[in-house]
Amino acid sequence: MKTRTLGKDLIVSEIGLGCMGLSYSQPPFPTKEEAIKFLRNAYEEGVTFFDTAEVYGPFNNEELLGEAFKDIREKVIIATKFGFSFDEKNVTGVDSSRENILRAIEGSLKRLQTNYIDLYYQHRVDPNTPIEEVAQVMKELIEQGKIKHWGLSEASANTIRKAHAICPVTALQSEYSMFWREAETKVMPTLEELGIGFVPFSPLGKGFLTGTIKPGHVFPEGDFRNTIPRFNTPEYLENNFKLVEYIKELAEAKSTTPAAVAIGWLLAQKPWIVPIPGTKKIERVKENNSGSQITFTKKELQNIKEILDQIELIGNRYNDLNESRIDK
Repeated sequence: MKTRTLGKDLIVSEIGLGCMGLSYSQPPFPTKEEAIKFLRNAYEEGVTFFDTAEVYGPFNNEELLGEAFKDIREKVIIATKFGFSFDEKNVTGVDSSRENILRAIEGSLKRLQTNYIDLYYQHRVDPNTPIEEVAQVMKELIEQGKIKHWGLSEASANTIRKAHAICPVTALQSEYSMFWREAETKVMPTLEELGIGFVPFSPLGKGFLTGTIKPGHVFPEGDFRNTIPRFNTPEYLENNFKLVEYIKELAEAKSTTPAAVAIGWLLAQKPWIVPIPGTKKIERVKENNSGSQITFTKKELQNIKEILDQIELIGNRYNDLNESRIDK
């Protein structure tokens, strides 16, 4: 697989892997052995950029990556995240205080079976801790060699600028896909100006853009999509399915799949975009990776943009609690 560069010098596979679903939010989950085998198979398919977080599980998602890659640590790029407080295994809120960051980094290093983290994200902006203070802690962790790069997740352009001024930010992780394009106007111009990479999560619209989630779809108990208005409101799902129909048309024209088109479209937007689709099946990894082979002419991209602009999509992408944690 070809590579892309995030920030100044973080070289990663141009398509990464979001590992959350291996132990969090999207049951059923594979066994530990199945998950580790899957991660190694994804690496063999060319993926070198793996995304996890302390809160996924919580904690056991990082353990899976640690076990899977302990013998090839220097060959993979591992991104993880801090920024939540816990009462044992229960999340009690956002917390990016120095004390909590230092607790989090030691736990992540231990679970990942490593002495450094390639990319360390603040998972959600903490309104009670100035971002400048967070950036200062990141600078210290870089100086200590515990992290190589740092990033932000779901942060506003204003927050990105403040953080970058203290300690250069390598990447922003946020949602971006044909199903959610808010980043195009709100943060992408800032990222381009500052030379910061963009790592879109949910590049397939949480599975919606693949065409497998049709009106009337029922998600398993425990699936986080049950909490999302775009998915748990039948009229929203039915209205928005017209986007899926359009992507199917694009896929047919390119002799490929809707998933590959959605990934290929993202890669075509900017050379510093690296999507991290999540899956638990190696067949889907192969399909997602095939998106790197899809090409679009400038005329095609402009035509797609015009049509996307005309498709009215409805429904929030988060419930009220998660929406309140977004930095705006």
